[in-house]
Amino acid sequence: MPTDLIPAPSRRHVLGLGAGLAAAATIGAPAIVRAQSSKIRIGFWPIAGGLPLYAGVEAGIFKKAGLDVEAVKFASAAQVVEALIAGRLEGSANGTASAAIGLGEITSPNLVRIICSNPSNKQYVLDEMLVGFDSPIKSIAELAGKKVACGPGIQNVTLAKVILEKNGIKDPKPVELPIGQHVPALAAGQVDAVYTLEPTGTVGRLKKAARVLETGVISTYVLDDEKAPWFGGSASVATTFLAAQPDLAKRYIAAYGEAVEMVRKRPDEVRKYLKGYTGIEEDLAAEVPLPGFTLAHEFTPSDVAFFQKFFDVFTDRGIFTKKLDVGAMLYKA
Repeated sequence: MPTDLIPAPSRRHVLGLGAGLAAAATIGAPAIVRAQSSKIRIGFWPIAGGLPLYAGVEAGIFKKAGLDVEAVKFASAAQVVEALIAGRLEGSANGTASAAIGLGEITSPNLVRIICSNPSNKQYVLDEMLVGFDSPIKSIAELAGKKVACGPGIQNVTLAKVILEKNGIKDPKPVELPIGQHVPALAAGQVDAVYTLEPTGTVGRLKKAARVLETGVISTYVLDDEKAPWFGGSASVATTFLAAQPDLAKRYIAAYGEAVEMVRKRPDEVRKYLKGYTGIEEDLAAEVPLPGFTLAHEFTPSDVAFFQKFFDVFTDRGIFTKKLDVGAMLYKA
């Protein structure tokens, strides 16, 4: 089972939510090197994309490899990256917003190496736009003048804006809400739609509180190709961990790869591990669609190009203060 979130560092503004994330790029705070320890603390945001971490812990893959891995839940991807910068985590799980990791890399150069990313599109569902279960809205374009929410953090806000703009909506202003509030907010009529991530859509559908308006919205409207892989979440390891305890770090990376293989080959079996880590119960877990998982050494030139195109959106909008080279951020054994 995961532990509760670690209290935020005293310099809470380093990677704060929303606009604070953009400001983080100018701070340049270095990562703090923790004293060596055999415990490996991995931060995660409670979405379906983090399944390799959940399975690695619950199925005993890490334990079998002789690793003491602690999964630490955070309320947002930004908080995961804050803890990485503060030196209080050894890595992040899949599902941690890649743009937040990118901002962390700008704030604290050479912060992490990406070991795995979870691509999604219309086939491998993770990202989606939801409306109320009985809403008459049939397309994203009909959200003009409506109240639209999204998850917390600059990645979610930026992507929600791009999706709405590509559907002809001028100057959209999505409202940030914790992902656990998306379905209740729709059910209560507090918002008309949400840009969100699984398992939110599944929870809303099964509770008859929300309806999926469209899936694969990032590939379609941000990458301009509904089949393109959107590497929106990434698992990473801190470079300080790699440098201080290389053997332990490499063993963890190998074991994480085994967990990814388990998810790939036995998805129906591992879905039960969503319970306790996300907002979905075990008896509903079979309904949750899963994104894909691409290990760092499996990236093709096309994959890198689409990942780079995603990052360039944030550079073009002035959120990243410099262009990041995705290829350089991938872990190379």
